[in-house]
Amino acid sequence: MFSHVIVKTPCTAMVHGITGHPELGAPDYEKALEQHRAYIETLRQCGVDVTVLPADEAYPDSCFVEDAAVLTKYCAVITNPGALSRKGETAAIEPAVAEFYPPDKIFHIKAPGTLEGGDVMMCGDTFYVGLSGRTNPEGVKQLANILEPFGCKVVGVPLTEVLHLKTGVVYLENGVMLTAGEFCTIPAFEGYTKITVPKDEPYAANCIWVNGKVIVPEGYPKVLKAVQAAGYQTLTCDTSEYKKIDGGLSCLSLRF
Repeated sequence: MFSHVIVKTPCTAMVHGITGHPELGAPDYEKALEQHRAYIETLRQCGVDVTVLPADEAYPDSCFVEDAAVLTKYCAVITNPGALSRKGETAAIEPAVAEFYPPDKIFHIKAPGTLEGGDVMMCGDTFYVGLSGRTNPEGVKQLANILEPFGCKVVGVPLTEVLHLKTGVVYLENGVMLTAGEFCTIPAFEGYTKITVPKDEPYAANCIWVNGKVIVPEGYPKVLKAVQAAGYQTLTCDTSEYKKIDGGLSCLSLRF
């Protein structure tokens, strides 16, 4: 169960955020702000306290706070983002994290290791980590060295089709994964019950579980129905402006 969530207000420069889908156009900033406020309220409906950090115009993608840290019940890990334009984001996240974790429980991923939180999926004490364009083997090794003394297991997962691991697979607790594309059949996820995302709704693979409820991106009825059929109570939230800069529901918060 989660007690706290950290989010960061989008800056006006977010309209120039990194994107692999320029055909979607630039985000509408005012609409993105409205969606962010609704996102916060949806999280609060799940029974968490939400810390809202101020916007930072120096970093267009900094509203995607998930990539700057990995927060666990044992410790916090400040990452080293693989995107050069995002490396400075961690400096603003660390003081917020320090409000909840003592200094001896805050660790850092250091160069040449790179790691972004969007590549880290926590399944109990097993951490699956995507080997992506943003997270390299050295980053995974450092994360393992940090977490294994706490009794955790770290498993690297190669990926080729998506930006981050959680772009295509998320853990919904209770032994259930929501999987899309290349993650539907990989051996690493054998043993989990899988809800398969239809090929025409791949963006909806990025749902988030928060205290027994699953938040599903608005506008993806097949995934919504499938998650409900699996027995979950659902909420929906529109993140269409964030989709334009490769972001989704999980990217916008740190949940712990």
